[in-house]
Amino acid sequence: MKKLSLLLLILIGVSACSTKESNLVVNTNIKGLKKGTVYLQKIEDTLLVNVDSIEINGNSEFVLEAYIESPQMMYLSLDKVDNSEYNDRLDFFADKGEVSIVTSLEKFEEDAKIVGSRNQKKLMEYRKIQKRFNDSNLDLIKESFEAKKDGDEDRLMEINDKYENLLRRRYLYTVNFAINNKDLEIAPYLALSEVFDANIKYLDTIYSSLDKKVQKSLYGKNLKRFLKERHEEEKIEEELAQKDPTTE
Repeated sequence: MKKLSLLLLILIGVSACSTKESNLVVNTNIKGLKKGTVYLQKIEDTLLVNVDSIEINGNSEFVLEAYIESPQMMYLSLDKVDNSEYNDRLDFFADKGEVSIVTSLEKFEEDAKIVGSRNQKKLMEYRKIQKRFNDSNLDLIKESFEAKKDGDEDRLMEINDKYENLLRRRYLYTVNFAINNKDLEIAPYLALSEVFDANIKYLDTIYSSLDKKVQKSLYGKNLKRFLKERHEEEKIEEELAQKDPTTE
């Protein structure tokens, strides 16, 4: 009996030690939401997993909590009780501390006002510029469609040159943005999510410019691992090209 009691105490102690106290508090208000379930989620091993959730029944203001090892992208997911096939999800760059999210049921993503970490502020700044690139891209798609309809090959070539130039500017902007924010975790995150297929020298430049603290973060480690894989792949391609000169 004494052995059993001792075993129970050990198990309780282990359980208590393994449960980490939350260090992220997400204060949320979804105006107009009366009923549904809201999830706080993160990416873990390429899968979207729930870290906290709450059932809403009348009160649109609530708090979600989690423990995070390092600043990272997290997601607020809404499962509405309205027989809708589609639900809503918005992302934000979480850091230790408090985050405030105020939005509406009607325009869950569009109305979102998020106040939190420096990473979140920089993410919003980055996306504001990216929207301009996206708008320009849509204009080029429209022009391309009209040129194809008219059978204007010269105009199509001109539009293609504009697209290549736009893509190059977008990549360079992202690389420079990351380097200029080398003290923040958003830098390696953008390298991995926005310009992962860019010339490897740009990714190397981003990583080498990162503060030591950021290199040791979640996305810093992921970028280091990704670069190692890219270098190994390029080395193999070079070796194959040397064996077969006809390989392009």
